[in-house]
Amino acid sequence: MIKIVIVEDNTIFREGIAAFLNGTDGFKCLKTFDKYESLLPEIAELKPDVLISDINLPGISGIEGVREVRKILPELKIVMLTVYEDDKRIFDALISGASGYLSKKSSPTKIIEAVKEVYDGGSPMNSEIAGKVIQLLRMQVKSENQDEIQLSSKEKLILESLADGKTYKTVSDELFISVHTVRYHIKNIYDKLHAHSQSEAIAIAYKKGLI
Repeated sequence: MIKIVIVEDNTIFREGIAAFLNGTDGFKCLKTFDKYESLLPEIAELKPDVLISDINLPGISGIEGVREVRKILPELKIVMLTVYEDDKRIFDALISGASGYLSKKSSPTKIIEAVKEVYDGGSPMNSEIAGKVIQLLRMQVKSENQDEIQLSSKEKLILESLADGKTYKTVSDELFISVHTVRYHIKNIYDKLHAHSQSEAIAIAYKKGLI
């Protein structure tokens, strides 16, 4: 059972997604909130597996909220769900610790798939958003500090493959290694880059010119 919490100030949208989640086998929406000021005091006790968060909220924004949640539950998987698709908001959300980023135009089924994907360690994004992320990250590549972190050739290849949107299974097939071995390399990459999610690791690697 995947346990979810939602932060969204649009009541109809928020409760609609919650109802859809609760009506789908294997998913349970523990509670919904209209702002982070209400969520933060309860998040530690709720201990959800996945947080679905709007980005444009009154008071504490979704980006700042993600940062605060990460301080309490560092391993929490977070999907940003919003009408905004501009590059800077996407990049800021991912750097803050979001694991995936979907447009509110996404269907309920797509949101369910994204929750499952992020729970399994993926980084779900709409194709148009993924393209913007990759373009923005490549524009922000910096060569300084390149030697501070060393990734092995296989780690770089795996990270580059994931940045191109390939799944763990596809990577394992292409490199003739097991999915378990891919996950082992991913864990090492996270440790080296001090990252908490796949998208954050990719962002850091691009910024440091490692891939």
